[in-house]
Amino acid sequence: MYIKGVGATTLDDVLAASGVSKSQLYHHFDGKDALVRAVIDHIGERVIERERDALGHVSTIPGLRRWRDALVQNNALRHGAYGCALGGLATEVSDHDDLARQALSQLFTEWQGLLAGVLRRLQDGGVLAPEASIDQLATGLMGAVQGGYMLAQTARDVTPMATSIDMALAHIESLSAG
Repeated sequence: MYIKGVGATTLDDVLAASGVSKSQLYHHFDGKDALVRAVIDHIGERVIERERDALGHVSTIPGLRRWRDALVQNNALRHGAYGCALGGLATEVSDHDDLARQALSQLFTEWQGLLAGVLRRLQDGGVLAPEASIDQLATGLMGAVQGGYMLAQTARDVTPMATSIDMALAHIESLSAG
């Protein structure tokens, strides 16, 4: 589903890749929608765990830049192909599976909350001005990340991703307390 997409992945593809029988598959999942939701849960857990590890202790602008570098470098390993695992799933399922959309929304909210946590630590440490809106900055940074993934995916080049995140970080830096 990550490589071919949800729509292009059939249950026969899943059976072939997993080596399970059709009866085993239907024992665990009522159909493709239930399987897709399980994929969202699995991938979401991996992405959020990665971001918790990467952002959990960041409390400086250089730390935030290192996070950006790691995100871009990881995407560069695929030359920008496939985009963000969560973003790709959101694009494919959000308009026709409300349960999947809600699960993805919660995952994006959690990821954005991790970014807000970093920005709050910057603000508490006197790096960001007290009047800087943490929630708005976190939303903008998440938008830069997701838009960057999409641009990198279509260009098969991570340069647009790096540029979009850099611009968001430059704006955050411009709101320094000093």
